[in-house]
Amino acid sequence: MSQIVTQLSEISDQYSAVFCDLWGCVHNGITPFPEAVAALQAFKAQGGTVIMVTNSPRPRASVADQLDGMGLPRDCWDDIATSGDSARAAMFRGVVGEKVYFIGEDHDQSFFRPLNVIDAPVTITQVPLDQADGIVCCGPMDPTADPSVMRPEFLYAKQKGMKLLCANPDIVVDRGERREWCAGALAALYTEMGGESLYFGKPHPPIYDLARRRLAALRPNVSDSSILAIGDGIITDVAGAMGEDLDCLFISGGLAKAETKTDTQPDATALEAYLQGEMVNPSYTIGYLR
Repeated sequence: MSQIVTQLSEISDQYSAVFCDLWGCVHNGITPFPEAVAALQAFKAQGGTVIMVTNSPRPRASVADQLDGMGLPRDCWDDIATSGDSARAAMFRGVVGEKVYFIGEDHDQSFFRPLNVIDAPVTITQVPLDQADGIVCCGPMDPTADPSVMRPEFLYAKQKGMKLLCANPDIVVDRGERREWCAGALAALYTEMGGESLYFGKPHPPIYDLARRRLAALRPNVSDSSILAIGDGIITDVAGAMGEDLDCLFISGGLAKAETKTDTQPDATALEAYLQGEMVNPSYTIGYLR
């Protein structure tokens, strides 16, 4: 059974670093959560290092600008590892070809910024679907529309043997009180239809490799046993942490708020039933990061 805690400070002295999810844990897509900010500031004040590990399809610098724009203080984090950066590295190595069909919103165009860490990167050109070698998906063109609207395009792409690069494995997020679809929902649909989807964010290893490199650049030789992963996504944050053999603090008041009957804290019986149903066992659970 996951241990229910009331404050991060109850367990934080066991860890040198945290890999903390953003959306649903530190902000709601619109505004930061003050208690979460204070908890991370306190962890850093005691000598801890905070790496924000996010399934955002954007580059690190773009996410930092986004956080600044919503008023998240820079002193509650040290660096950022994004699914977008992991996926961009793969794209510039040519995993879906040089001519790509892009699925996403206008603000996702930062995904195509040059990436200087790749030796001899391929030249990526955005083209219509019928001219494409593969697909790059940063998210739905309309996050409120059912992913099934892409079935005609995906049927064509599957028949042509195209691979889909998924820049954000999240299925849904809650923007304030509104639930929106993410790139992971489209990738899951493409896979269900018989296509091949490639993932680079949580729960898959590439983003954890990137997060460890970001951490090592700031603080060398931190062991995995000294890293605490924090997140509200069972199939992304918790599953990813367990796959990487990292301790995990599950935020039950995020995506699973209803299932865990979380008010300020989860209902213990509902939490246990939910975790058993999902077949996961995070080390700790808290209603909200504080």
